[in-house]
Amino acid sequence: MGTRKKGLEFAKHITEIITKSTGFESHLQKIKILDGGDGACTAELKVDQDHVNLYKFMHGGYIMTLVDMVTTYALMSKPCHPGVSVDLSVNFLNGAKLGDDVVIQANLSKVGKYLAFIDCTLKHKKDDTVIAKGTHLKYIKFD
Repeated sequence: MGTRKKGLEFAKHITEIITKSTGFESHLQKIKILDGGDGACTAELKVDQDHVNLYKFMHGGYIMTLVDMVTTYALMSKPCHPGVSVDLSVNFLNGAKLGDDVVIQANLSKVGKYLAFIDCTLKHKKDDTVIAKGTHLKYIKFD
């Protein structure tokens, strides 16, 4: 399930997974995978009406979804199982408004025999202001 693809080839591979999804991943069809490979994934999103709360700020639940999925894509760039979530934690530091461009960066911190630790940061594209920081712990031993 993992891939050794990198860069543009990795971005195309993950984009294809999202595009073909008829399940939950279809919520990510507006993100653009920019780069990835070797335990990293970078994506970009223009905050749209589908992503905001009543006050026109990006919804916290959607931020959690971005952290969950982009960290999983970072893990998938390694030759291992994409795993199942054990813990997902996000600190919300600043808001992102309707129309803002957001960059999502995920990096694999450590892979052990049973667990993978992945960090994620969401930033404003215009000035690198941090919107949220997340950590994702995944169980990966499936043989």
